[in-house]
Amino acid sequence: MADCCNDKACEIEALQDRQSSILKIVLAINAVMFFVELTAGLLAGSVSLIADSLDMLGDALVYGFSIYVVARGARMKAKAALLKGGIMAAFGLFVFGQAVYKMVFPLVPVFEAIGGFGLLALAANSLCLLLLWRHRADDINMSSVWLCSRNDIIANVSVLCAALGVWLTSSGWPDILVGFGLAGLFLRSALFVFRGAHTELRAVPTSN
Repeated sequence: MADCCNDKACEIEALQDRQSSILKIVLAINAVMFFVELTAGLLAGSVSLIADSLDMLGDALVYGFSIYVVARGARMKAKAALLKGGIMAAFGLFVFGQAVYKMVFPLVPVFEAIGGFGLLALAANSLCLLLLWRHRADDINMSSVWLCSRNDIIANVSVLCAALGVWLTSSGWPDILVGFGLAGLFLRSALFVFRGAHTELRAVPTSN
């Protein structure tokens, strides 16, 4: 009987098991952080924190879809990537609307809350990025997941910059500008994922 380590099918199954386990961990982290950041963002009146919380929710949904397609074909993974791109785009448009609302009805957010919860989110997402690093080039599914995690780090640093800006200026404008920036990041990432998924769908036979 052949050694499992030399069996290609066994190797693929082991890889899929590792991917699924990692995705379940980062899904749990993002789901918890979504509720924490959303509550803090609403109480502090911060667009950037609300945007970051929605990013956490989006990632939790993305990881859920990714777990579902781990053991499925390349075509299904590409379709899941399209759905992930749609989620990114929807949240980008929502955050853009929130930023516009804050421009029309200005409010100085609580910078202590922005900074404190921004640091907590950065720590959580850094852990997720570390867990996903080795799987970032496995396939279109894990590549899109890693891209989401990388964007999280950028978003967290931006939130901390917003906190510093609000503190220095006693104005809500730094928070609003970061909100616009994060909306742009979501929309750009959505476009990138859409392109990759469409390329993958064209390359994979319909029967896959």
